[in-house]
Amino acid sequence: MATKLSFKFPFPLEKSSKPFERISLLALPQLNSGHGFCLSRKNSGFRGLSVNALQEEVIQSTNSETTLHSQTTLPSSSKLVLVVGATGGVGQLVVASLLNRNIKSRLLLRDPEKATTLFGNQDEEKLQVFKGDTRNLSELDPAIFEGVTHVICCTGTTAFPSKRWDGDNTPERVDWDGVRNLISALPSSLKRVVLVSSVGVTKFNELPWSIMNLFGVLKYKKKGEDFLRDSGLPFTIIRAGRLTDGPYTSYDLNTLLKATAGQRRAVVIDQGDKLVGEVSRLVVAEACIQALDTECTEGQIYEINSVEGEGPGTDPEKWQELFKKAQS
Repeated sequence: MATKLSFKFPFPLEKSSKPFERISLLALPQLNSGHGFCLSRKNSGFRGLSVNALQEEVIQSTNSETTLHSQTTLPSSSKLVLVVGATGGVGQLVVASLLNRNIKSRLLLRDPEKATTLFGNQDEEKLQVFKGDTRNLSELDPAIFEGVTHVICCTGTTAFPSKRWDGDNTPERVDWDGVRNLISALPSSLKRVVLVSSVGVTKFNELPWSIMNLFGVLKYKKKGEDFLRDSGLPFTIIRAGRLTDGPYTSYDLNTLLKATAGQRRAVVIDQGDKLVGEVSRLVVAEACIQALDTECTEGQIYEINSVEGEGPGTDPEKWQELFKKAQS
């Protein structure tokens, strides 16, 4: 049985008859004043989304890179994306981009108050927040997954012991126990599960990867990957290189929507765990969102880097070409 919310707020919450309580961002305090052949199921039609007094506009860099703060597609009314790890370095960018696309999202967070810090007060029709911890299967109440059509999981912790490991936040607990518990709780009706992993997971016993894996991070990420592959769920795995840009953990949605990858906008995608390099968190977030609706990415594992040059931005056709090229 899942437990009810165990923390207290200095304001009343609407009572729920369900054992697991959803939290509206409108009810949370404002903590910050202001972050082969491929087919796409994305809908046509474009408009900007005003968030926290942002005006509808398209902001482009000097060489025409479209940022997160751009005009984007309107969602299908039936689409609901669950983001797990939503306040992490990649997750916060995923959520900002989904909001900007006006795609309905649901967040699973250990600390729901962080959602207000990063994303402001959002209408529940656009953003819902549930309290839960993937490390504990008993907290993954079925109500969390009701109506969810797609999942993006970008949980993670540091490879080496750090303050982030406090509270049993080790690679084994996050990248293995957490991923296994989440996948076990997901409904079979999902259209896609996208998991963020790491390059080098198949080489954790080889130098230099064995150094990165001294405390098991690559081994446990690979175990999480394998569990998803064997689950029978439709999946895509994105193995990221060393992450750059952000995390923007002390900023708000305004900052997230204006973040850019600088000169490193060109995207390199491959398969077979051969890539070694860096990748912008913005690129990883966009790859996750693009994979949700690109049919040829189902059942595929990709490695991703970003380099200097023009990139695909948010253009679905360009991303399809990149995914297709990697598979060939």
